[in-house]
Amino acid sequence: MLRYAAIDVGSNAVRLLIADISKRDGKYKYKKNTLIRVPLRLGDDAFLDHHISERKAGDLIKTMAAFKGLMDVYHVSEYLACATSAMREAGNGQDIVKQIKAQTDLTLEIIEGQREANIIYANHIEEDLDENKTYLYIDVGGGSTELSVFVKGVPEASRSFNIGTIRMLDNQDKEETWDEMKEWVKEHTKSQKHLAAIGTGGNINKLFRMSDEKDGAPMSIQKLNALYNKLTSYSLKERIHELGLNPDRADVIIPASEIYLTLMKWTGIKQIYVPKVGMADGIIKLLIEEKLDQA
Repeated sequence: MLRYAAIDVGSNAVRLLIADISKRDGKYKYKKNTLIRVPLRLGDDAFLDHHISERKAGDLIKTMAAFKGLMDVYHVSEYLACATSAMREAGNGQDIVKQIKAQTDLTLEIIEGQREANIIYANHIEEDLDENKTYLYIDVGGGSTELSVFVKGVPEASRSFNIGTIRMLDNQDKEETWDEMKEWVKEHTKSQKHLAAIGTGGNINKLFRMSDEKDGAPMSIQKLNALYNKLTSYSLKERIHELGLNPDRADVIIPASEIYLTLMKWTGIKQIYVPKVGMADGIIKLLIEEKLDQA
C-alpha cells in the first residue's frame, strides 16, 4: 500500500493526515487512514509577542517527533509539512524549523499566503459543483483567511488576509485589514451573478455538522446566522459542557462564524457549500499531482 502524509502546522492546531493512495479507472485517489490533531495554539504567542515561547516550541518539536514515529510505523513514502500564519509571523520561526530538522529529520516549510491558498485549492472542489455559478472560496484559519474567486471552475483572483480566529480572540486583527478584505471581495465579485460560497476549515465543518444539512447540500446564511446566535447565547463553559464542543473549538467557532457571515453579507451570498476538506487534504492532493500524475 502506497501511503502519503500531510503535516499542517496551523495557528490553532497541528495536524497529521496519513492517506492510502490507490489507482482506480486510471486516476489516483486517496483514502484517509489516520488523522491526528494537536491543539498547540502557536498563534497566541506569534500574534501577541511575534515569538514562539520555548515551551510551545518544545511542544511542537515533541509533536513533530511523534508524527515522525507514526509515519515510520505506517511506512509513509512521501510527505509534505507546511507551517502557516503563526510560524510566518514568529521571529524565531526559522530557528524552530532548524531544530525540528535536527531532532526529527522532518523538513518543515513555512509557506506564504499565496502558496497556502494554492494548496487548499488543490482539492479541486469546484469540479463537483455547478460550473455556471461563480464561487467565493473562503478558508478560515487561526491566523489568516484565504479567499479566491472561481468563475466557471477557474480561479480568477485569490488573496490571503491577516484575519483569523486566534488573531481575533487576541484582538490582533486590524480594522484596515477588514477594510482591505471588504474592498477586495467587492471588487472581485461585483460583476458576478449566481454567486455562492465554498467554506473550508475545521470551524465551518463543525458548523455544518451542527446544521443537520445533508452532505453535499449547501447551508443557508439564515441557518448559519441562527447557529451563530445560538452559540453566542451560551457561555464558553456551556458551549463545552452543554453543546459538547472541544475546549479548543468552543472559543474559535465564534470569530470563525463572524468571518463567514461578514463575507457572505458583503457579497449578498445566500448559500455556502462545505466540502469537509482542508489544508491537509490539499497537501495530499498536491503530492499525488507532483509525484504520481506527472510521473
